[in-house]
Amino acid sequence: MKLLVIEDEPKTLQAIQQGLEESQFEVDIAYDGLLAKRLAMKNNYAAIITDLILPGLNGYELCRQLRAEGLTTPILMLTALGESEDRIKGFDSGADQYLSKPFQFAELLARVRSLTKRGTQVSMTAQTLWYEGVEMNLDAKTVTREGQPIELTAREFALLEFLMRNQGRVLSKPAIAEHVWDINFDTGTNVVEVYINYLRKKIDRNFPKKLIHTQFGMGYVFKAED
Repeated sequence: MKLLVIEDEPKTLQAIQQGLEESQFEVDIAYDGLLAKRLAMKNNYAAIITDLILPGLNGYELCRQLRAEGLTTPILMLTALGESEDRIKGFDSGADQYLSKPFQFAELLARVRSLTKRGTQVSMTAQTLWYEGVEMNLDAKTVTREGQPIELTAREFALLEFLMRNQGRVLSKPAIAEHVWDINFDTGTNVVEVYINYLRKKIDRNFPKKLIHTQFGMGYVFKAED
């Protein structure tokens, strides 16, 4: 399984490459965004790992251009910038996941494995996600199910996008809180449950096939009923 890693700091790049190769991945490397774009469009990668600050073409612009070209390869963005607006900008540019520096390699590996093992049942283009009649337009920020418009708040939209991009995976409450709210999970709050319920009322209530399921003691999963 081949990966593309883009990082302009040689020691960091070497460490990531070595770790991934020891984990049985084949790795291509690039030190700048322009070379990375050429490699990404030429080769069939299972996932792309990119730093944000790069010569030639930064990570945001690289993601935007790859998605504009129709490339649907999962992208994991690495950056020392950890503010929520930076994460939102990364997701808006087309990144699938976001990992702040410094990070443990074990966490990077887990993210890569989740991206490369993700099921293909959710069809993706640069602008749209589809699954079981749900269509999410990432540019227009609209959602329909079976052609019926569904009005979502910005937070509900982000939650649904995270669930759809991880179709079939059980997502814990801390993982949802981190990716949707950019916060460390507080066991004393029920914000995740509240928004899951909001979303269920809009996505599932008026349709016979339910898509948002609770895995008791573990979290939530977006999938068609068995």
